[in-house]
Parts: sequence; C-alpha cells; structure tokens
Amino acid sequence: MTAVMIDLEGTELTAEERELLAHPAVGGVIFFTRNYENQHQLADLVRQTRATARNPLILAVDHEGGRVQRFREGFSQLPPMAAIGRDASSPEQALHWAQELGWLMASEVMAMDIDISFAPVLDVNGVSEVIGDRAFATTAEQLIPIARAFIRGMRQAGMKATGKHFPGHGSVRADSHFEIPIDNRSWEEIRHTDLPPFVELIHCLDGMMPAHVIYPAVDDKPAGFSSLWLQDILRSQLQFDGVIFSDDLGMAGAAVAGTMAERAHAALDAGCDMVLVCNDRAGAITVIDAVADRVAQNLAAATRCYQRLSKPAGMAMQILVNHPRWHSAQAILAEMSAARQALSSS
Repeated sequence: MTAVMIDLEGTELTAEERELLAHPAVGGVIFFTRNYENQHQLADLVRQTRATARNPLILAVDHEGGRVQRFREGFSQLPPMAAIGRDASSPEQALHWAQELGWLMASEVMAMDIDISFAPVLDVNGVSEVIGDRAFATTAEQLIPIARAFIRGMRQAGMKATGKHFPGHGSVRADSHFEIPIDNRSWEEIRHTDLPPFVELIHCLDGMMPAHVIYPAVDDKPAGFSSLWLQDILRSQLQFDGVIFSDDLGMAGAAVAGTMAERAHAALDAGCDMVLVCNDRAGAITVIDAVADRVAQNLAAATRCYQRLSKPAGMAMQILVNHPRWHSAQAILAEMSAARQALSSS
C-alpha cells in the first residue's frame, strides 16, 4: 500500500478538501477535535468525506482516553490508560476494566462510521512526559496483559488495533512533536525493556505506528524512516504482516528526513504503507503530488490494506447507548472515578 492520510481544517469540507479527497494518492483521513461540534455534525462530515473521496478511505482518530480523546461532548469520558492498573483493586478487575473500556472506545468511534482509533499505546512509561499516563504501565510485565485485554475489547466491537509507537517512545524525554528524540540505550536494553509489548502482542495488531525516535545502537535514522527497524526487525524478525502507518510527517522528529516530499519517500522506502500529514496543508499537497506515481503502481496493495483495516458496520450511537454492555461500561467509569477520588482523599 502506498497512500497518504490527510486531515481536515474544520467541521465542514472545503472546496480544496473536496479536490484533495478526489486525488488518487489519498487513502485516509484523520479527525481532530476541531472537526467535531456534535454527533450529528460529525456523522454528516464523515458521510461527505466518504462520498467525496475517489478511493475507499481508512478514517481514523486518536481517541485513546485521558488527555488524548478528540471527541468529548456526547462521548464517554475515558480515563487515561494508566488509571486501569493503578486504580483497580485486583489484576482481575484491571483486565475486566481494560476489556470493557476497549469495547466502549471502539464502539463509540465506530458509531460515527470511523474505522480505527490509533490505539493502543504500547509504550512502557519510563521518563517520557508526552507518553506519561497514556501508557498502561511502567513495565512491560504489567503492561502486556492489560493492553491485551483492551485489544480484545476493541476487536469484540469490530475495530482493528494499531500499536504505537514502535519500538517504544517511553524511555526518552524529548517530545517528537517538537524535538528529535535520541534514545542512546543499548540494543539489549531496548529489547528487554521497551520491545516486549510489541513482540508479545504482534499477532493481535493489524496496524503499527513507529516512533519518530532515533535509536543509534540500531540505526542513525528514526524508526519510522529505518528499513532496519521496519523491514528487518518488524517485518522479518517479528513477522508483522499488518499495515505500517508513519507518525505525522509534520512533526519535528521527522525533520531529519528532509523536505516533506523527501520525508514521504523516506518513510515509504523504509516500509511504511501509509504516511500521515497533519496540520500542514501545503505539506500535504506536496506529499500527495510527490507519491502519486507510487500510488498508481500499488493499487492492488492499497486495496488489500484497506480491507485489512476497514471496519464492519457498527451500531448507531442511539442504539449503542441502549445496549446493556454500554451501560455496564458506564458503571465501570463510575467505579473508576470513585476509586480515584478515594485515592486522592486518602
């Protein structure tokens, strides 16, 4: 697959966006908070986006929970993933909470006819503030069973899971949105500390997003631009056969790969299937034009990847909120809130 995922400027399609969606290189759209006013408006925007596009689209959103949840009014307010293991009274309760919240998140996003949330975060929370409580836990041993349960819930709802940020962003302080993080640890330390969640859960994942982090012990390029990471390790050694998404090419952590066009080609050459260009319309146009020929040569692969990630028909929101499992999940959210309040007052 060779395609570009773009974003939209607001709550309605502009004339320029209609032209971009008709371009053969566009294979996906990612939604942000600025695209949301209410459920009715979002449903209409999604409908127009799909109807306008030349290709079948993968529609995505970052809807992890906590501080990374793009749609809020009218949606369940999900806690940060760290709260699951931290606030549960037992490992069994944590696994139950994780599964039901995975189902809840996926069901509500799918009710808007959006295919995937870029989740779960599989980073081990070490020193990274940008990861922080987005991570399920501070060690791989704690993280893996909770993340597996969350993925199980997502899949029960019908949503495919995308692990991020391979091979792990949690052990480096710099934020790749604004800096070029360099993780100077040895390969052995990375392999034992950060890589296990990706290794253990690889067969549960249909998508993967690499980190804009340089690991000099392995390669002098960020993971998302490194064929060593994506082809040799992820594809060959770990046998991952799903879709590889670049992280946003507009982030500072991607700047080492050159211009926007050079970044796109570098990511695709390294092994990414779909490149994301967000919050930079001029950059998106440049990338779309730059990869047009590559897309034309890979239409069959693009179709296979779309089929891998597209969702089945989900429940409409008005039906979902009357579903017994939705109400059970709301009870879990209330239980988690009570547990946090108890901890804060003790």
